[in-house]
Amino acid sequence: EVQKHSVHTLVFRSLKRTHDMFVADNAKPIPLDEESHKVKMSVKLRTEYGSVLHMPSLKENLREKGGTNTGDPYGHKQYSGNQGQELDYMITGTHPYPPGPGVALTADTKIQRMPSESAAQALAVALPPSQARLDANRTAAGVGDIYRHAGMAERSQPPGVAMAVMEAGGNKNSALMAKKAPTMPKPQWHPPWKLYRVISGHLGWVRCIAVEPGNQWFVTGSADRTIKIWDLASGKLKLSLTGHISTVRGVIVSARSPYLFSCGEDKQVKCWDLEYNKVIRHYHGHLSAVYGLDLHPTIDVLVTCSRDSTARIWDVRTKASVHTLSGHTNAVATVKCQAAEPQIITGSSHDTTIRLWDLVAGKTRVTLTNHKKSVRAVVLHPRHYTFASGSPDNIKQWKFPDGNFIQNLSGHNAIINTLAVNSDGVLVSGADNGTMHLWDWRTGYNFQRVHAAVQPGSLDSESGIFACIFDQSESRLLTAEADKTIKVYREDETATEETHPVSWKPEIIKRKRF
Repeated sequence: EVQKHSVHTLVFRSLKRTHDMFVADNAKPIPLDEESHKVKMSVKLRTEYGSVLHMPSLKENLREKGGTNTGDPYGHKQYSGNQGQELDYMITGTHPYPPGPGVALTADTKIQRMPSESAAQALAVALPPSQARLDANRTAAGVGDIYRHAGMAERSQPPGVAMAVMEAGGNKNSALMAKKAPTMPKPQWHPPWKLYRVISGHLGWVRCIAVEPGNQWFVTGSADRTIKIWDLASGKLKLSLTGHISTVRGVIVSARSPYLFSCGEDKQVKCWDLEYNKVIRHYHGHLSAVYGLDLHPTIDVLVTCSRDSTARIWDVRTKASVHTLSGHTNAVATVKCQAAEPQIITGSSHDTTIRLWDLVAGKTRVTLTNHKKSVRAVVLHPRHYTFASGSPDNIKQWKFPDGNFIQNLSGHNAIINTLAVNSDGVLVSGADNGTMHLWDWRTGYNFQRVHAAVQPGSLDSESGIFACIFDQSESRLLTAEADKTIKVYREDETATEETHPVSWKPEIIKRKRF
């Protein structure tokens, strides 16, 4: 009796068989075709040296006329000369060898139509460096000569002409060298992270999380409209704060004062005094749900972002709205602050753009439009002058201050809600489907993928990560999830590079620019 399998299983097995069949040929170089190589080299010579093929440089002691050179495998025009005399031409472009201007074409190279690299190196080394340089300067046609002959103005670096300089040891001209494809550098080894604690207590989705500067406790905001403060070491509940009338979407603890700031879908932004556990200030102005907030690290300024397409800058003490940052055309999902310029970065979840703002002027410095899908998360690297943005199409890394693109981190094919990075270069992306990917920041290598089980009693569809953050020591990773729990991860102390090697291959980089 034939056992029946699902289509998914059959497709997977077919893929595996195909993979096993061709894995031995993976990354093998394509064999060189002599004819096409010959044509390619001929085209390269004509392109690079077209303007000098008609003017070979002679040694100073030669007469005007000389013998014919018959050793050109590429069929370029040769120059007639005196039949009875063996001439010693200085070749600058009509023959693939010698490897640079100022090197004599000897009997050896005439016989050897396509010399090996070792023979070319030996030929180059045979000339003393100083003599080679001297001959090159004395006999090789200069850039100015070439351009004057071609009727063009002389330039400092003319395009299309490859300059070969004969230094000690000699090198093959760059135009004739096969260009090596860039390879991905080997990533730094990071120990894997493992789940060691699950904290429950909220009655709704846990939407946001923040760790206080002293690293003693952390705070979470939830769809059950409460803010809870937890002991970081034990995971026990210390305090619950009520006051919001809808989902709490953002929390942050001030390092400059004993204040906690929160925002929610009730359009409210609150400042809590943690000495009295009461709201002491409200910041009124947003016209719709407030999705995120951040504090400036050096001045008493709070920045919030909202579904009303704006971000607002507030003076913490006076509650005044200093600036309304308008420019996004849809809901602004995330905002980050830093001390250096640009001091404010916003990501819009629906207009797919990231904006870098001038805090003083309250205007956009740069708009980044590379993402094709919604940008829900932005994170700043704690040490480098760079940041990353997360979207279902890609995670992208950027360089401050102008938002120059660095690289794509591809593979997390889900709606990315949150990003976190530590000083060690571990980037974490958390997604709406409950998956969490860990990346090496420098190389973009995905070294671990985690999909923690939902807590008992929850549906599988309640697997989702809304926020994640490293604690102040960067030894623990906390995630806020849709199954109403907070999960705490730490590095596996027993892991070594031998037990968990990097399964990395130096594959050729194929990075999408946009």
